[in-house]
Amino acid sequence: MFDTHMHSKYSFDSDMELEDAVKEAERQALGIILTEHLDLDFPDPKFKCVDLPAYFQEYEKYRSNKILLGIEIGMRPDLIEDIDKIINEYPFDYVIGSVHLVDMVDIYGMKYYIGKSKKEAFNKYLKHMIQCIKTHNHIDSLGHIDYICRYNPYEDKELYYEDHKYYIDELLKILVEKEKAMEINTRRLNDAEAVKSLMKIFKRFNQLGGTMVTVGSDAHRSKDIGNNFSEARELAEACGLKIVYFKNRKPEYI
Repeated sequence: MFDTHMHSKYSFDSDMELEDAVKEAERQALGIILTEHLDLDFPDPKFKCVDLPAYFQEYEKYRSNKILLGIEIGMRPDLIEDIDKIINEYPFDYVIGSVHLVDMVDIYGMKYYIGKSKKEAFNKYLKHMIQCIKTHNHIDSLGHIDYICRYNPYEDKELYYEDHKYYIDELLKILVEKEKAMEINTRRLNDAEAVKSLMKIFKRFNQLGGTMVTVGSDAHRSKDIGNNFSEARELAEACGLKIVYFKNRKPEYI
């Protein structure tokens, strides 16, 4: 298997060295794809984008069948031309499309949730994700659909299919139509309630015609590489989905 989502020292929120990532991946018999952050025009200036020329200059020599180079794009419909230009300019193996901002507000912080019920906050997040998927044709996989569950302040943090099925179905149908993968992000798979709620979403993805999932730890430290991968394999199998990784922007089946 490949761990298809991780951040090294070229991401603002990680100081992981590639050598440490490679050692841990070899210990677990995993391939890895580096996916540094690219969030253009982020409202908080301390969140820097990856220096792509430096990233490729340093890491290209390590590229192999087991070490691949990707990117995690913070999807922005208002910057689609700039994002497309970057994707076309650099030889990425894999592109994750993620939502970190909604209406230019970082959903990591509390500002986004002020004055909103949980349903309002989640629906707005999903509607924005739908708009992103409609406009971002260059991505290979939708990153962490449950990202909002990590940081919201509500007592029950989960994303339930039944509570948002109209928007989730619309999102999944677009992914199927565009033949995109979904990411099983393993960050929260040590939580039984998270697995249960995600299971319904990924089963629905399969029912609507989805076939492919990527698996990524979202590791920012080498010790987190491969976390909860057995749970991810079980989830994919239970939902009838095939685990893939991307090389040269093409899916490779496990």
